[in-house]
Amino acid sequence: MNLREKVDHLDRDDPLRSFKDKFCHTGDEIYLDGNSLGKQPLQTKQIINSILNEQWGEKLVRSWNDSWLELPKRISAKIGSLLNARPNEIFIGESTSVNLYKLAYSLVTSGNFPRRLLTDSMNFPTDNYILEGIVKQLNLESLVFISYKTDLEAELTTLKEAIEKKPGVICLSLVSYKSAYYYPMKELNFFAKTHNSVIIWDLSHAVGAVDVDFKKTNTFAAVGCTYKYLNGGPGSPSFMYIDQSLIPLLSSPIQGWFGHINPFDFESKYSPSLGIEKFAAGTPQILSLAAVEAGLDITLEAGLKQIRQKSEKLGTFLMQFIRDELVPLGFKIESPENPERRGSHITISHNESWRICQCLQNPNNGQPKIIPDFRPNRFIRLGFASLYTTYNDLLKTIERLKEIVMDREFLLHDRSRPKVT
Repeated sequence: MNLREKVDHLDRDDPLRSFKDKFCHTGDEIYLDGNSLGKQPLQTKQIINSILNEQWGEKLVRSWNDSWLELPKRISAKIGSLLNARPNEIFIGESTSVNLYKLAYSLVTSGNFPRRLLTDSMNFPTDNYILEGIVKQLNLESLVFISYKTDLEAELTTLKEAIEKKPGVICLSLVSYKSAYYYPMKELNFFAKTHNSVIIWDLSHAVGAVDVDFKKTNTFAAVGCTYKYLNGGPGSPSFMYIDQSLIPLLSSPIQGWFGHINPFDFESKYSPSLGIEKFAAGTPQILSLAAVEAGLDITLEAGLKQIRQKSEKLGTFLMQFIRDELVPLGFKIESPENPERRGSHITISHNESWRICQCLQNPNNGQPKIIPDFRPNRFIRLGFASLYTTYNDLLKTIERLKEIVMDREFLLHDRSRPKVT
C-alpha cells in the first residue's frame, strides 16, 4: 500500500467523515483556517431565510414573543450541554471583548479576590488590551504581565510563582493563538483556587476543538467566541460562563436594559437580574445569534470527545510530515510536539512565510487553492477542523509547501500585505 492509499484508507475509516457533507465547500479548495473562521453549515441558510422571510418579514415585532426572546436561552442551554455547565451558568451575546470586560471587572471588584489582574505573554493581545483598560479605569496596580523564554509554550513553574506572589484575577487563553499550546486547565484552576485567585479562560481557540468540561476541571469563569470551531459565522456572538456559586457575588459594570430583572417594565431605577442574565446589556442580535445554532447542533451531534480524538490524530499525522519533509527545507515547528498539550492547529515558520502563504492561496498550474492563515511576523497557522478537514487535505498541503520552496515559487510574490491576513 503506497502513501496515497494509506491516506485514502484513513479518510474512509474516519468516524466523522459524514460531517463534512453538512458544510458549504468551494471546489477543490483546502481550507485550513477554521481556527479563525469556521465554514458555513448548510443548515444556516435555511435558519436565516426563515427569520428573514417569516419572522422578521411577516410577523415583525410579534416574533419577539413567539421565538426571539427564548433564542438566547436555548443557545445557552446547548453551549452548557457541550461544556458541561448548567443552562443558568451561560450567557450568550455581544463580543468576546465586551464579555471579558464585564467578567474581569466584576471579579476584580467583587471583594472576593485581591484587586489585581494578571495575564501572560501568550494571551490573545486583545484580551490584554481589555485588562490594561480596566487597570487604568480602576486605578489598580499595573497589570501583572508574566513572560516566558518563548511565547510558544507556557512555563508552568513561572506562572505558578507569579500567582503565588501576586494572587488575583488571571486571564489566560486555554489554547494559545500563536502556537496552539493547550494549558492544563484543571491543574491551574486548582492552583489558583488554593492561592485565593480565579482564572478567566478565553476559550476562543479551544471551544469546539478540544474536550472542555467545566465541572471536571473546576472552572469558575470563562469566555469564548462562536465563529471559529463552532462555525457560527463572522462576528457571531460570544458566550460567558460563571459558576453558579459566583453569580450572586458579582455585578455587571454595564447596566443594560436586558440585564434588568424586569426589562419590559421600563422602571426608572435599575434592578439587576438575580441570575447570569444580569450580564446582558443590549438587545440580542437575533440574526447572528440564530446562525450559531446550526454549527452548535453539528458539534453536539459529533461530540467533543470524537472531535478531540480526530484532532489529535490529524495533528500527529501533520506533525510527522512537517518534521520529515518540511524542516529540512528551512521550516521550523512552532507548536508543542506533545498532542495532549496542543490544540487544533499547528504553527510553522519560514523566512519567507508571508510569500509562501501567497503561493498557497494563489496557485499556478492547476494546483489546489489552500487557505492557511498568517500571523506576524513569521507564523503560518495550519488549522484543522475535525468536522471537515481530511487526511488528504493535509497531505496535499505538505506536498504543496515542499513544491513552493523547492521551486522557489515564492519569488513570484512581493512582501506587501492587506489589512486582514
